[in-house]
Amino acid sequence: MDERVTQQIIEAIADVEGVEPENLHNVLEDEVSTDAIRELVNHSSNSWRLQFETRNHIIQVMGNNTILVDGKQKRASF
Repeated sequence: MDERVTQQIIEAIADVEGVEPENLHNVLEDEVSTDAIRELVNHSSNSWRLQFETRNHIIQVMGNNTILVDGKQKRASF
C-alpha cells in the first residue's frame, strides 16, 4: 500500500508544530487506522473526507489531495 499519504499527514502535523517529523511525540498509528486512510486514498472516487482528532490536533484528509491540520491547509500529492 501507498505510504505517501500517511507520511504527508505526519509532515503536515510537524509543520504546524514547527518540528521535524521525527521529533513528533505522537505516533499516527496510535491515533487512527492508517490502513483505513490508505484504502480511502485508493478509492476510485476523490469525493471523500476523513476527519480525526489526535491529542493536540484536528486533522482532515480529503480526496482532492488536501490535508488540513487545525484548519491550516497543506497541499499533498497522494
